[in-house]
Amino acid sequence: MESSTRILILGTDSSGRILQSERNAAAVLAANPDGLLGACLDEVIPGAREPLLEAVKHGRERTAMLAVETSDGATLDAVVTVHPMNGGEPGGLAALAVIRVPVPLADRFVDPAVIRRALLDDGLPRIKSTLDLELLARGLMDVLVPHFCNSGALMLLESHLDADEAPAGPEGPPLRRMAIGFDDADPAWDAAFPTGEAVVYPAGTPYARCLETGEPELTALGGEGAARLAEVWHRPPVADLLKGSSLLLLPIKSAAGVLGIFVCLRNPAHRPFDRYDIEIGMEFAGRASIFVESARQYSLERATALTLQRSLLPAGLSAPSPIEVHHRYLPGSRLIEVGGDWYESIALPGARVALVVGDVAGHGVKAAVTMGRLRTAIHTLAELELPPAEALERLDSLMRTLGDREPHFATCAYVVYDAVSGRCEVASAGHLPPLLAPPGTASHFLAVPPAPPLGVGGDGPIVSREFTVEDGTLLFLYTDGLVENRARDIDDGLARLQRTFGPGAAARPLGELCQDALDGVYDDQHRDDIAMLVARLCRIPDDHHATWELPAEPAAVRRARGLVRDRLARWGLEELTDATVLMVSELVTNAIRHAGGRVGLRLVREGGLVCEVFDSSDGRPRVRHQDDEDMPESGRGLHVVGRLAQRWGVRRTTDGKSVWCEQELP
Repeated sequence: MESSTRILILGTDSSGRILQSERNAAAVLAANPDGLLGACLDEVIPGAREPLLEAVKHGRERTAMLAVETSDGATLDAVVTVHPMNGGEPGGLAALAVIRVPVPLADRFVDPAVIRRALLDDGLPRIKSTLDLELLARGLMDVLVPHFCNSGALMLLESHLDADEAPAGPEGPPLRRMAIGFDDADPAWDAAFPTGEAVVYPAGTPYARCLETGEPELTALGGEGAARLAEVWHRPPVADLLKGSSLLLLPIKSAAGVLGIFVCLRNPAHRPFDRYDIEIGMEFAGRASIFVESARQYSLERATALTLQRSLLPAGLSAPSPIEVHHRYLPGSRLIEVGGDWYESIALPGARVALVVGDVAGHGVKAAVTMGRLRTAIHTLAELELPPAEALERLDSLMRTLGDREPHFATCAYVVYDAVSGRCEVASAGHLPPLLAPPGTASHFLAVPPAPPLGVGGDGPIVSREFTVEDGTLLFLYTDGLVENRARDIDDGLARLQRTFGPGAAARPLGELCQDALDGVYDDQHRDDIAMLVARLCRIPDDHHATWELPAEPAAVRRARGLVRDRLARWGLEELTDATVLMVSELVTNAIRHAGGRVGLRLVREGGLVCEVFDSSDGRPRVRHQDDEDMPESGRGLHVVGRLAQRWGVRRTTDGKSVWCEQELP
């Protein structure tokens, strides 16, 4: 560890004869207090004549590294600087020689001025900008040891470190040992006083009194005192470590109250603590408490923000059984750890899934809160089964409403995949293009019709793109933190990502692909947070769904009932036949009566039994009140569906709508 430095000052005439010496210089360099006066500088400091005295004669300042012999016969390396003084009388004071020598370990607690300078002027300024509480604690202990004590610890109250910490019990408030320091390289210190340990000091002890009163406590630990502590703590090595030590406890105080204490120990080989040490120690603790409070507040705010963000991210992903989905979320660097990136995989009725990745601009709690609002809205819009383009338009309207109170914008990519037909529909609002990796071929970025980010506004509507994918194709959605940083162009990042998902990637485990995509990102100290979502898209088996087209005539209802009975019998779902046939009759009848044109019927066995009826009308069917006396018999169909189905709904299609109902499989 770094040693303290002692400064000695001598005054000389132009020939180098010593005319004045301050007390410390005489104590270090001479056997008696007046032993330096009249001596020549090069007699006290051999080798000083050529580099230093010649500079004095010519009126120039000069510094040299020279060996200095102390009064006890030791030789120290010293930095000696001469400062010429102009305007003095002939034969009078012509220069000051400033000698900087290391303080021997045995004497480093002797001079209060040296201690004060080492603690307050040299040590604290180096660590005052640290906001990491653990790093700050270690830095403070590196200042206290060896400049103020031989060993010590920084203890902080758990109640000030964790907002959820329970109140202090009858035994007293728990403290956490944040860092320790010692200067003798004895591993017993780490074993006896482990960092991170929670400790409760009983009432009446100096530790408890220091916490209660906020005043320093000075105690001499004799052999019996150290042995008693070792017995109470059930740690025998403590008796030898603390035997004969001088103990000084310094409170760490802020506007929130007493935050903790500095525990300072000097062993019997050094001067015990006195009132001068208490004064210096309290000044150090007072300044250090400002840094500790800032770091504590930062840690609490950071923990709150991270907890909020983690709670807003999805706890799980859902998708039809043949679709494999994997995600990775990587927080930003410690400078920008809390962000607004998010991902979603939402299973939809009829073996469909909505895959979403978004990025709220900015960082911190506000971005995380906005992200949570968008996630909630996305779930609602997905349940309403709006097409991706229309869902993003609704999100854009929400972002503009939020922007009236506080400007915000976000990017988002929204994909819906139908595992029956293999069709994808994708829309994007200012987001980076999704990556598609078909089996056995090179990956490529999807050309999605461009649209401004959410909340920015634009002239035209958001437009989606539809396409069919081959079974086993990978769809990769991501945020810009993965491909862009200060040192790398975004095109380079996109090219690297495309190589990661090269030929053969579709057959690899999704977790490995995500890990490869993050290669080299962890070392970036200024990285943004990253959200990734990769899905292996596959259709459900052919024997798990059936589709028929029916003419728009009353006889089609009877045919639909027969088709459904036969299919359910083939699937072994006879117990669902009566309810399903009744619901199909109502839905097909409504489609023929109100929509016209040909009617589509589809049964899907995936997660549940879903029955869908397609028609060419885009009008949502109206549910009439059952107590409406004017309601014709035909108006009661959806009430029947609502009673028999686990859930039902309506979604738009490219050429009309689909009314669906779902039942649990037995």
